[in-house]
Amino acid sequence: MLNTAFLLDLLLVLCGAWALGYVAQRLGLPVMLGELVAGLILGPPVLGLVSPSESLELLAELGIFFAMFYAGLEMDPRELLEHLRPSLAVALGGFVLPFVLGALTAYLFGGTLYQSLFVGMGTSITAIAVQTVVLKSLRINRTELGHIIIGAALVDDLLALVTLSVLLGLARSGRVDVAGIGFIVLKVLAFFGVTIFLGEVVLPRFTRRITDEGGKAVTFALVVALVMAFLAEEAGLHHVIGAFLAGQFVRREIMRPEVYEIIEDRFYGLSYGFLLPVFFVTLAFHLHWSLDPGFLLLTVAITAVALVGKFVGAGLGLRLFGFGFWECLVVGSGMNGRGAVEMVVAAVAMSLSRELLAQGKISTPLLTEAQFSALVVMAFVTTVLAPISLRWTAQRACRREERAEFCRLLEEARREAVGG
Repeated sequence: MLNTAFLLDLLLVLCGAWALGYVAQRLGLPVMLGELVAGLILGPPVLGLVSPSESLELLAELGIFFAMFYAGLEMDPRELLEHLRPSLAVALGGFVLPFVLGALTAYLFGGTLYQSLFVGMGTSITAIAVQTVVLKSLRINRTELGHIIIGAALVDDLLALVTLSVLLGLARSGRVDVAGIGFIVLKVLAFFGVTIFLGEVVLPRFTRRITDEGGKAVTFALVVALVMAFLAEEAGLHHVIGAFLAGQFVRREIMRPEVYEIIEDRFYGLSYGFLLPVFFVTLAFHLHWSLDPGFLLLTVAITAVALVGKFVGAGLGLRLFGFGFWECLVVGSGMNGRGAVEMVVAAVAMSLSRELLAQGKISTPLLTEAQFSALVVMAFVTTVLAPISLRWTAQRACRREERAEFCRLLEEARREAVGG
């Protein structure tokens, strides 16, 4: 609902995002870092001038939705398929190792079995939405390594869905629901089958007739994105996967070039110019910390194993395909941002925990307040470090001559950031 308080909050959010995003850009850093800092300053962690609200959260969700659709527009699905094998290896290594390290760390700090497993789940996630924004800001989203990172992040989301379902089933009944897991896998397979049919067979029959008269091109793109987002949610996946796939299918080859350019331009402005800054500012609102030594030690340990686990696990997965040391670190950096997805998982665990405690089915929570807060801090820190480490490792990888195109795009992004 539009009212004076909401309009003032939105004004402060956009002004803060614009000002500190500009400062970050002039320093040669991704704009999203400035937006995260704006959220820290304006939100509850520091000044408390803007508080979380349903209206701002909705705009933030729409920001990620439109950004993922735009990311799909810019990426060729054939390129993703060409790099499927290294993407799978990166996803498996980058999921399993952080999960094991995170669970072991929580257990060593006195966590129960369930608490340790849910902490491991939190450390293993990669937020595809955050990664696409980072890759886009460095202009390397269409490169070989960019395709591998995006493909691996998609697979990571699927692994997270299945693992979360297993953990929730264990917590509720004390056993693994094999039939339930099989049903989830079938739903996911059905989702991809239906979306591929719609994208490859049905859409091309309409897209050549689409014009932008009355803004209908953007309406058409929105309808496609919403349909696929709905199907993704029905399959138990996050709606951003549906939005990303919709962008993949609304592609240049099946549309009039002028119509495609209009859709691309409008979605870029709407997401990166308006809604996405709201997402990154409000993401920082969730940061909570304590000066308690035990909490600080737990947070540092969880953050460290989350970072190391992704770097080593994802890097080793890529190394199997003959990539060099610095290229492996680039992919490890690209897989390290968690964003809001990890917080959603932690919130689900906390909600189920309260429900089972009230029913008397468990005597200890599935996730303690300290563990939850440590995961939130870890998500924020990895989101901040991801673009910095990705830029730094990418520059080192550019010492290899055969990655000339990768390096040229990276240099263009750097010059644009500093106004050169």
